[in-house]
Amino acid sequence: MKFIGFLIIGALAGWFAGVIRKGKGFGLLGNLAIGILGAMIGGLLFGLIGLQSTGFIGSLVVATVGAVILLAVASKLAK
Repeated sequence: MKFIGFLIIGALAGWFAGVIRKGKGFGLLGNLAIGILGAMIGGLLFGLIGLQSTGFIGSLVVATVGAVILLAVASKLAK
């Protein structure tokens, strides 16, 4: 059940990241995939600086930050 929640949060984070990046992502499915990867990256980065998230909103914020970072890096690499 936690894995399904992780996927849902990652998908939402990818969508939010696409909105934040103002359409400079990779389309809906690409942003969703990047959101799921961004959730892992955000969790890793927040853990490295000693921050923890609790609950749905906290997890969504961490995942969105990771997805925005990943979209920014992927956009730079795609050029």
